[in-house]
Amino acid sequence: MKRWMLLPAAALLLATVAVQAQVIRSAPADVKPARLTVTAPPQITLDGQPDRLSPGARIRGTNNMLVLSGSVVGQALPVVFRRDAAGLVHEVWILTEEEYGRIAGADDGSPQGHKRFAELLALIFGTRK
Repeated sequence: MKRWMLLPAAALLLATVAVQAQVIRSAPADVKPARLTVTAPPQITLDGQPDRLSPGARIRGTNNMLVLSGSVVGQALPVVFRRDAAGLVHEVWILTEEEYGRIAGADDGSPQGHKRFAELLALIFGTRK
């Protein structure tokens, strides 16, 4: 292999590694914690109450990769979720049990509760890469 071809290949490799290192999961705004169970997509339950996923709903795993709703049927997952304008569940972030335990009771409806909930979300999502 010619030496002049190694330099662009090495630069491309370094750029790829740098881009991957910069991917940080950001804390979602206006979310609520719940236990989600997918019964038969798009039918779900949130904390035991029947609900529905919106068309095009996105479920993100702990590694920030998309999870298909059919692959988690019957599992009770700790999550934070956001609704769309029609009131359907549109975005879901799966949490670990430890993360869910930390945020589950943080938001008590008071301004301090909202602030504490936002701080915990930023802490949780800031440590994930």
